[in-house]
Amino acid sequence: MKGIGTDEDTILMLLTARINDQRQQIKAAYKKAYGKDLVSALKSELGGLFESLIVALMTPPVAYDASQLHKALKGAGTDDEVLIEILASRTGEQMKEIIKLYKKEFGGKLEKDICGDTSGDYQRLLVILLQGSREEGVDRGMIEKDAKELYAAGEGKFGTDEEKFITILGNRSAEHLREVFDAYKKLSGSDIEDSITSETTGNLENLLVAVVKCVRSVPEFFAERLYKSMRRAGTDDDTLMRIIVSRSEVDMLDIRASFKKMYKASLYTTIQEDTAGDYQKALLYLCGGND
Repeated sequence: MKGIGTDEDTILMLLTARINDQRQQIKAAYKKAYGKDLVSALKSELGGLFESLIVALMTPPVAYDASQLHKALKGAGTDDEVLIEILASRTGEQMKEIIKLYKKEFGGKLEKDICGDTSGDYQRLLVILLQGSREEGVDRGMIEKDAKELYAAGEGKFGTDEEKFITILGNRSAEHLREVFDAYKKLSGSDIEDSITSETTGNLENLLVAVVKCVRSVPEFFAERLYKSMRRAGTDDDTLMRIIVSRSEVDMLDIRASFKKMYKASLYTTIQEDTAGDYQKALLYLCGGND
């Protein structure tokens, strides 16, 4: 970065080819050698989407999730898409780490901030997911019972008993719920998602559907989110960046495979068609190969 102009390619190669732990080591070594913060130095040299992406890459994963939630809650209005995406997809362990880091970084309680910005059944399900304390394993004796209760709470009655949906979908293990969804389909003839869509609306509907999709397959959930971030009029760069950064060391290969299976196109070429410049190059490095 010293001298005339910045060598974006070097920054790109150095940072995208490393895992986050190594980036943290580079950051520490830079400070030791030059007495300056690497992220601030990068910010002063770069700009636009490429800068945002590089700064995101320099943030440890849990801190990144916490900062995304803080941003979603602290602006004018609430970015419910971000709340839903993170709370529906992260593991119980990750949620506990996020809560700790949120308090340390932003001095407030994540639960309190979420409750200040949301209400009703939507809020209640967010708070349940925030606890990160799903049951473990499959309770064979409860599969049929849960499926019947969900049916009775939705399609089987006039009006909807949201509480049953929230309790069952918020607390049972993913393995257990997959069995419940199969039993539900046999019982009602339709998928649980269809029932949720016809019985609920707004943020609660979006959150319930996201939870169901993540229970079925987290990579498919993200493949769909990525597809929608690019295949609309204009690219939703915030979503594209957030998912590529936060999943690059988690399940990117599975997301790529799901994307290919679902959309008959590779994630790599879709990103290529939708982005440009150093920002594009960095995203493609993080995506990995072309399927």
